[in-house]
Amino acid sequence: MTTLLIFGLGYSSVATVGAAGERYRRIVATVRSPERAGTLSAQGVEGRPVTVRPFDGSSLSPELAAAIAEADDVLVSAPPDETGDPVLKVCQAVLAARKPRAIVYLSTVGVYGDHQGGWVDETTPPKPVSPRSVERLEAEAAWAAFGTAQGVPVAILRLAGIYGPGNNALVNLRRGTARRIIKPGQVFNRIHVDDIAAAVLAAFAKRYDGIVNVTDDEPAPAQDVVSYAAELIGLPVPPDIPIDQAGLSPMGLSFYGECKRVSNQRLKGELSVNLLHPNFRKALQALAAGGDGQTHR
Repeated sequence: MTTLLIFGLGYSSVATVGAAGERYRRIVATVRSPERAGTLSAQGVEGRPVTVRPFDGSSLSPELAAAIAEADDVLVSAPPDETGDPVLKVCQAVLAARKPRAIVYLSTVGVYGDHQGGWVDETTPPKPVSPRSVERLEAEAAWAAFGTAQGVPVAILRLAGIYGPGNNALVNLRRGTARRIIKPGQVFNRIHVDDIAAAVLAAFAKRYDGIVNVTDDEPAPAQDVVSYAAELIGLPVPPDIPIDQAGLSPMGLSFYGECKRVSNQRLKGELSVNLLHPNFRKALQALAAGGDGQTHR
């Protein structure tokens, strides 16, 4: 029986469950809360049964150890912290004994740091700025080393800014929270959650070993996305707000302090992913047609 094990059942990994179809006979996933684990196990995920186990990164239960021992593919979506990757810290010995056929680790394009709007690809040396991106790069290295030592392919997927159903400019406009913050020359990279799921499944299918950027075809200013979304659903375009008047938090300022254009050629070439949403316009059109901002999946 083919089993998928997911560490960290969040937005992207839930989409992966939905996209997996009949690829896996059994799916086991973790969340931090025992109460939430019980609820999700009872109600299912994306319309299919999923066994959900609690895992807070501090200890390994016998039930989770048994799930690791049965896992064929392992998706790691749990974030690291200042002490390292929680899955490797607690589960490394059991994973090494099992030797799954493939591991996918979800990271971030934030590891590239700031390139003043220039293009980067997987060969660009990382230079992370924020502590969270530094932690991600360290976790990437730890997973790559584990894969090399155990002879297990580890695909490191560096994700751009994630959006999709329930989490997009249409929703923010209808909630009245969308803002057009203006920083001349600033662009962001983004990826629809359904295309993340496609990349994860392609990496498993190919037993891919290495780094792949997961982003769409068109880096673009954030304010352009808000304007297009407003015009699409007939709402007023929010006013321009210069960045120095936006009252951003330190984390928000650090977000705007990095500017780069991330290439997805390896995603489309080596992983053969045909993007469902190659740019924000096509994605927002599809989301609007589905009524997003009013009903969410």
